[in-house]
Amino acid sequence: MKPLSSNRICWQAAAEVLATAEYQSPVGWLYLAAGAAGLTHLTAAPLTGIALGQGDEAALASAKGHLAEAKVQLDEYFAGQRLGFELMLAPKGTAFQRRVWQALVAIAPGATCSYSELADEIGNPKAVRAVGSANGANPIAIIVPCHRVLGKSGKLVGYAWGLTMKQALLDLETPAAG
Repeated sequence: MKPLSSNRICWQAAAEVLATAEYQSPVGWLYLAAGAAGLTHLTAAPLTGIALGQGDEAALASAKGHLAEAKVQLDEYFAGQRLGFELMLAPKGTAFQRRVWQALVAIAPGATCSYSELADEIGNPKAVRAVGSANGANPIAIIVPCHRVLGKSGKLVGYAWGLTMKQALLDLETPAAG
């Protein structure tokens, strides 16, 4: 299988969480949530404070389908068979956060950028701190690759799930990018 080299993400309106799942990855347990419109969360911490909504059978089946597809693609990603993702995403966030998250998805696997470069990319070069906050608020880790953002000096900084995980994800992507 030829590795997918870019993300093909379909952004949907924020979805009510209808189903959750756990996933054992090489970087530790991951926790996923989805609604009928797509994946809403992928975190390294158990999903607390997220109430499951009440959907009909079709909506619940759709949410479970998004979780199943995310797990398949994560398996391929961690096996080095996939560098990008093709998923429906439906995270809650402001318009600004969603612009930042869309810019994150455009960072090529194995590549990195700084917060200031990301601010430039979204056309708001003075919003470096706001970009950092939006990056930190990303509810869909790995798939929306906030781990690819480094400090201005090129050093690892600020990753919600720890710098060890951030480095492991970058190491996973780097051999395939060369």
